[in-house]
Amino acid sequence: MLKKNDIGPQAYRDAMSHFAGQVHVVTTDGPAGRRGATVIAACSVSDTPPTILVCLNRENPKNEAFVTNGRFALNTLASRQEPLSIGFSGITGLPVEERFALGEWDVISTGAPTLKGALAVFDCELIDTKDLATHRVLFGKVTGLRIGDNLRPLIYHDRAYHVL
Repeated sequence: MLKKNDIGPQAYRDAMSHFAGQVHVVTTDGPAGRRGATVIAACSVSDTPPTILVCLNRENPKNEAFVTNGRFALNTLASRQEPLSIGFSGITGLPVEERFALGEWDVISTGAPTLKGALAVFDCELIDTKDLATHRVLFGKVTGLRIGDNLRPLIYHDRAYHVL
């Protein structure tokens, strides 16, 4: 069905539920403290220099930590890491310490927490941000990289987790 007028938030969310996305946990640590959030809105910007973007809800004041810290890691999840994704989604209300207790973490280059066992980890220095509507786009120059085992990725589609 073609809709041209009055695209409300619910209609938009319903349409976006048909968008299949790779599930990630984006993390940071530094002067503003440790923070992590589940995201599917992340992608490559360029390979020269290696740059990614991540979209975060800027209406959550806790997400300001990513900007203040000036660094973040994008941790791409495998199918077995669904509990970690749920914990970092905010749905459970877990405090930050309990969220991070769901995984095993180390650091690569920036000091942002990186998930051991992730499909891939992109450790980034924050190089730019762009605020648009309810979200903030973080642009990160990849300064550290870890490629994990080639396991089945965790995908989010139709408001549920799936395995590719």
